[in-house]
Amino acid sequence: MSDQPDELLQRLRRFHDDYFPGVESQFQALVKDGQHPTILFIGCSDSRIVPYLLTGTGPGELFIVRNVGAFVPPYDGSAGYHGTAAAIEFAVLNLDVSHIIVCGHTHCGGIRALYEEVPAGANNLAAWLELGREAALPVRVTEEALRRTEQRAVVLQLERLMDYPMVRERVEAKRLALHGWHYVIEDGEVHVFDVRSGSFVPSSLAGHSGTGPYAHHEDAVAPDNV
Repeated sequence: MSDQPDELLQRLRRFHDDYFPGVESQFQALVKDGQHPTILFIGCSDSRIVPYLLTGTGPGELFIVRNVGAFVPPYDGSAGYHGTAAAIEFAVLNLDVSHIIVCGHTHCGGIRALYEEVPAGANNLAAWLELGREAALPVRVTEEALRRTEQRAVVLQLERLMDYPMVRERVEAKRLALHGWHYVIEDGEVHVFDVRSGSFVPSSLAGHSGTGPYAHHEDAVAPDNV
């Protein structure tokens, strides 16, 4: 092995020695009082997505679950090893969050993979990608088609969230709002899904941060319009 200092250990030491002293009291309070995040952030595992940076939040403010494509498994009421489904249930039932954000993004490898062959041996990945299959378009793959698919996938996950009984109950009681975001990495701009128009609107022009109480818009436009 190399005699060079371990880079990861160096980063851990910098956190402890340089960063942590400035926020120690905040973390001590979070330990003493517990966590009380108001937002469940469901995002892609892509390394270019930094939820805290994107939302301007800090420790204790976001409950985060990330996976390939920012997909939501269907609710079927059965037990199983579904980390994302368990996180949704915990965030809603235990933490009583008031917002759920599904955040997709441009140049998503998971979305592009819907149009490509999955590498041999990636059996779990192949099964997981089926959660985004409905969003794929029967067209030639172009950048525009990929962007539309990324946005359609976000709306598809919002639809799936509404199949979770604890989510639907709180949305219908106006205790929980669902938000669909599409992060344009190269522009630093988030486009939010407007359920009335069925389109994604730049956050700089939007009147709200997402769908609001998703199930309460009787004039909502179907996801196929995205």
